[in-house]
Amino acid sequence: MLKKPDRKALRDNRRQRVRKKISGTAQRPRLNVFRSLNNIYAQLIDDDKGATLAAASTLAPELKGKLPSCSNAAAASAVGELLAKKALEAGIKSVVFDRAGYIYHGRIKALADAARAGGLEF
Repeated sequence: MLKKPDRKALRDNRRQRVRKKISGTAQRPRLNVFRSLNNIYAQLIDDDKGATLAAASTLAPELKGKLPSCSNAAAASAVGELLAKKALEAGIKSVVFDRAGYIYHGRIKALADAARAGGLEF
């Protein structure tokens, strides 16, 4: 009997398929999102240098303790706003969105919408 692939393996396959096609530069970095069970993380990455230009998460000092829950869409929106603010301070306006194999729904969509509302273009 064939074994059904688990969700993590399926997401990893989607992530690798997308990462073959997109790459971040200094002018247009990659906005990478990681979603764990309890928190959400986002960072702007320059793939040419292999450097993180800006990062935000629900564990950031600006947000920690101020959110009732760190694992919902409201928390993801707060992370998106914080990342957009940090990006604009660093002179970054345009990004490439990397959802890392996650479905564009719920927390991922909330983060992306908040980053767009904060001034990022993608």
